[in-house]
Amino acid sequence: MTWFMVALVVVVAAAGLLRWRRPAWYWLTFGASLAMLRVLVRYGSVMDACGLTVPPSRWRLAVARATNRPVPGPRAPRILRIRPTRTGLVLRLGLRPGQDAFDVAASCDRLRHSFAMYGVTSRELRSGVVEVRMTGYDVLKRVQMPASTDAGPMRVPVALREDGSVHYRDYRAVPHALTLGATESGKSVYQRNLVAGLAPLDVALVGIDCKQGVELFPLARRFSALADNPDAAADLLDALVAHMEDVYQLIRAEQRITADVPDAEIAADIWSLPAKLRPVPVVVLVDEVAELALYASKEEEKRRDRIITALARLAQLGRAAGIYLEICGQRFGSELGKGITMLRAQLTGRTAHRVNDESSANMAFGDIAPDAVLAAIQIPTDMPGVAITGDSTGGWARIRAPHTSLRQAVNTCNRHANRTPDLPALAPFRPVLGIPAPADAPAVESIPATA
Repeated sequence: MTWFMVALVVVVAAAGLLRWRRPAWYWLTFGASLAMLRVLVRYGSVMDACGLTVPPSRWRLAVARATNRPVPGPRAPRILRIRPTRTGLVLRLGLRPGQDAFDVAASCDRLRHSFAMYGVTSRELRSGVVEVRMTGYDVLKRVQMPASTDAGPMRVPVALREDGSVHYRDYRAVPHALTLGATESGKSVYQRNLVAGLAPLDVALVGIDCKQGVELFPLARRFSALADNPDAAADLLDALVAHMEDVYQLIRAEQRITADVPDAEIAADIWSLPAKLRPVPVVVLVDEVAELALYASKEEEKRRDRIITALARLAQLGRAAGIYLEICGQRFGSELGKGITMLRAQLTGRTAHRVNDESSANMAFGDIAPDAVLAAIQIPTDMPGVAITGDSTGGWARIRAPHTSLRQAVNTCNRHANRTPDLPALAPFRPVLGIPAPADAPAVESIPATA
């Protein structure tokens, strides 16, 4: 008996230590089993308390009266399947007649408290079937991406959602995206994860970094074209528009709409072309878009109009030509001048890191997911990398990208430098590798050394 008590104390102490220091390990060893037992035992009473039950049907009441049996109680949704995952539980429920998926979604917070879980979300799989995802611990506190993901040719895992699932950047489904965030909010880390995920793919990367290239030029070995100032960016965007027009001419030449050509083989974009003729898709990453829209003179205003017009044309017409936009900035609204609102309307994917004011969150979600605005302004300053993502469907989720240092991103880009395609239209903008010695070093005063 003494040894049993000692072993029990050791197990309880180990479980407590794991829950404090390694919540993921605790969940896999103890938490999943305890949570599943807790859900099964409390299920009926919790559903009744949350108002997720329906009265018994008339035929059951009639059978109870005819057989002189007790009146049956209210019925909760059927548990079709319960499955543990590496971060929580997945509960698939079959709704009773008269219930709606919105009823389950409205009760998620009460279910979280009743089942003692960290988070609960729900989504409708099909008519009458709802999937409830429960997380057992804060998966965004220490992001650990799963070893295997459902990546694809233009589908990159970039972050982890608060329900434990992987957040993907799927360019075939969402061609263009906008990423907002204040200084030190995690935009750069999100961008590095995106570049590191795209590096192993057969895709051309084009970068515009008006901070003299300090963010993107270290990754230059994997980029087909780079611009580090607004003048070079204007020329680069014009070259991309010309490349887009050449791709459309190729598609037109390969359409061959005749009676003997099946409908599925009629080309309407680059993905309908044969693999040997398909142009390389292009992902354009714009860092600090406001630097492209600001001007202080008439000449700069003409350059600004030229840049915004080219970006708008690429956003409206570039998808079929395999050109996708990733636009990042601290603010993105009508104060940047004409054409900005039209450009924003073409950016389907929206991601907002911590912002300093509500108007910045409204720029990202005010027109597509108003519920996400409040969540975006509540991101704490001590959680860099946490962001709210949404799209035109109105849904949104909280995500966090794993921390990727600049050195890790550089190593990934260098390892896949052989995949960098040479596009003739972008040849003048190919980054110069190596570190050229400047003619005149800038007069920068260094921090004095301390003893």
